[in-house]
Amino acid sequence: METNNLAVRRAVDSDAAAVAEVWLRSFTAALPSVRRAHTDAQVRAWIREMVVPSQETWVATVEGSVVAMMVLDSEDLDQLYLDPAWQGRGIGGRLVDLAKQRSPSGLTLWTFQVNKAARRFYERHGFVAGESTDGHRNEEREPDIQYVWRPFGARGL
Repeated sequence: METNNLAVRRAVDSDAAAVAEVWLRSFTAALPSVRRAHTDAQVRAWIREMVVPSQETWVATVEGSVVAMMVLDSEDLDQLYLDPAWQGRGIGGRLVDLAKQRSPSGLTLWTFQVNKAARRFYERHGFVAGESTDGHRNEEREPDIQYVWRPFGARGL
């Protein structure tokens, strides 16, 4: 599975079903011990009705098929999910680079503490662990951790 035909673009309404499937496959593979707060059908509806049409949603496609998705909300990287079959090919890094370009003053994100692979990924891409919580603020009630990226020379670094 080559990434020669990788394209990154804004998601359109017709991408919603594929975006939801990437989200579901990725969450299931990466977080088998985390209780999901919503059913598959609810996730699909949320992505179709809220995420794709009203949020800054990006997709990475290979030969027209969605293999990754990312949602930005100003300086918040809210969602970043890759189809498990496509991980380890630099696609996530491409999306993080795009997020940094779109938010040059910095980014923040939250990930579950148990997601060690995601934590290593973000740390490799210059994010620094900050606040940790017991999960009381997320729907899954799973301990999480905030990561922050600031460009070199930015205030605070």
